[in-house]
Amino acid sequence: MPLDTEWRRGFLCRALSVVAASAPDQRGWLEKHGVGADEIALDLEHGFRLAPQLVEQGALSRESLADVGLIDAVFDEMTRDRSTDWWAVEALAVAPGWARARELAGRVLAREGVARTALPDIRVIR
Repeated sequence: MPLDTEWRRGFLCRALSVVAASAPDQRGWLEKHGVGADEIALDLEHGFRLAPQLVEQGALSRESLADVGLIDAVFDEMTRDRSTDWWAVEALAVAPGWARARELAGRVLAREGVARTALPDIRVIR
């Protein structure tokens, strides 16, 4: 796999691993890095932009691309729904959107043969 393709796939899989993590693990990740819950969705969105090229290069299945698109749609719906703060840390454990995103992300990781490991570190530029 060319380096650029490997990097893109790694970026997407790291973003998916955070989405797939349990609510307590997500909360710990957010606290460790000092970011809000929306950072999880933003990283996934960036990874989703890389996904079509990964499919073209044979580094991601079309089924996984579709599931990543569904996760992105769930996050978009949460953003549009102003009735509740879906991006509050407390929502990670109770919001149906977060549960659905976790399920889909876990399915993609399993399909792509990516083992769940420790959540990735990120660099936050302030």
